[in-house]
Amino acid sequence: MAVMERLKMFVVQEPVVAASCLIVGFGLFLPAFVRPMLDSFESSKQVPLPAPSDVVTGITGKKQG
Repeated sequence: MAVMERLKMFVVQEPVVAASCLIVGFGLFLPAFVRPMLDSFESSKQVPLPAPSDVVTGITGKKQG
């Protein structure tokens, strides 16, 4: 129980450092779960890429000729 008391005192005395440690913990911990979840959502059909001329036409609004 002494560890919990020290942790509570640390959070009260250094809230910014404690919050930073919490954010770092999430940053290191979440990729272990998020990446496998994203990999499991594979799309069954790949969407074809548009032709570069279609992209230029869409951006500029001018028909290339």
